[in-house]
Amino acid sequence: MLGKTISGAVYGVCSHLIEVEVDVSQGLPCFQIVGLPGSEVREARDRVKVALKNVGIKLPPVCINVNLSPADLPKNGTMFDLPVAVGIMIALGELPQEAVQDTLLLGELGLSGELKPVKGVLPIVREAAKQGIKRCLLPGKNAWEGALTGEIESVGMGDVKEALDFLTGKSKKQSAGYGGVAKLAQMLSEKAASGQPDFADINGQQGLKRAAEVAAAGFHNLLIIGAPGSGKTMLAKRIPSILPPLSLEEGLEVSTIYSISGMLQSADSLKMTRPFLNPHHTITGRALAGGGRIPAPGVISLAHRGVLFLDELPEFKRETLDILRQPLEDKQVQIARSSGSYVYPADFMLVGAMNPCPCGFFPDRERCRCTPYEVRRYLSRVSGPILDRMDICVEALPMRFAQLAAGGGEETSEQIRERVMAARKRQAARFAGTKLHFNADMGTGEIERYCALKKEERAYMEKMFAAMQLSARAYHRILKVARTIADLDGSERIEKSHLAEAICYRQSDRKFWN
Repeated sequence: MLGKTISGAVYGVCSHLIEVEVDVSQGLPCFQIVGLPGSEVREARDRVKVALKNVGIKLPPVCINVNLSPADLPKNGTMFDLPVAVGIMIALGELPQEAVQDTLLLGELGLSGELKPVKGVLPIVREAAKQGIKRCLLPGKNAWEGALTGEIESVGMGDVKEALDFLTGKSKKQSAGYGGVAKLAQMLSEKAASGQPDFADINGQQGLKRAAEVAAAGFHNLLIIGAPGSGKTMLAKRIPSILPPLSLEEGLEVSTIYSISGMLQSADSLKMTRPFLNPHHTITGRALAGGGRIPAPGVISLAHRGVLFLDELPEFKRETLDILRQPLEDKQVQIARSSGSYVYPADFMLVGAMNPCPCGFFPDRERCRCTPYEVRRYLSRVSGPILDRMDICVEALPMRFAQLAAGGGEETSEQIRERVMAARKRQAARFAGTKLHFNADMGTGEIERYCALKKEERAYMEKMFAAMQLSARAYHRILKVARTIADLDGSERIEKSHLAEAICYRQSDRKFWN
């Protein structure tokens, strides 16, 4: 007899529904799984047999064949345990096939029959909802995750016996719900916003704050150079507090990545604020970009739609930093393995902070004792291509006593965020009907359309292009930053003053690297 159940698998951030076909026949007792199963899936044979035995269900001595369809897709993970167990009961005639109609089954079985949580539930349930699945049976700790879509009934189960009783109608169980995902998202956003550090804590550094505001408004990459203790790290950690909040769709997109990584442990861990990742400079290239035998998202994917902050930028290995070059352009990272090619999103705002030399005080020769060779060697750790991808480069000037002692009167994050949100609304109206979100997302075609210059501004940029020996990429990035500055000013077109400010943000890197 043949039994069929529906499960799912994740490949990168894409999900596929998997049909689990179970055939039971007379013959030499065996239990085999086909359909490109990974080692964890093959081990399901032993977990399922022992789990069913320990909940009082003894399997007869029969030949059990399990096929995971489509058979040409690799299957990994432990989420197939429950659908295999239920499929066996259908094949044995203990459960009608109609009981699992339009039902998604996911879950790992312990030897006692307990259902344990699994990774990647959110993307699989979202895909199931798109394909018309009406209900999903999940481990109890994953039930809240299945309920996030609001389009599918999510029922949490404690063990396999409880799941079988529910499917046969012997017991009833309430589906998980949180009063709507939109309400949950709003609650989490408000809770996270109340605990964020505020720009009002930073005295002085008005130029630095302005650069951060422009970067936040257009989602531009930002590099801060300055002496130790000038407030670089303090400001960078406050950038998320002035960024536009995630939309509901963006929040689910980011939460999907965290679900695949096994980092959604409860409803409180749903990502409804922009991520802020601050890896140590000893991080490996694989941890940054992602990878492994079964590739998992790296730090740059976990920072998707948020901020990736690299403090002490030159202390990172040069080859590690150069990994960022392609993701910064393509907004995604592609990892190829023998099992297939995996693509993870990586649309993040890169914020870097660094000292200008090993001691930190160059070019102040009264305090700096580094030789010219040491300064050049230190700065050369940041390659030209990475530097060229930084839209805004600004210097953090040393603080004066009067600025530190003044206290109070500084703008709050809320005040800055209001201006950022106003600029963001102008960008949303401009990019309506496209896949673009911020000015930083514009390609060459969009730059020509939305950043057109009049005669005076065009002549000014032609002069600066020759004087500064700009690359094509640097020229386009200046135009994108100028477009953001114009949005902050409420201007429909880019004026000369906007271009001048954007060009100023390219001067600091020339000061140190030249």
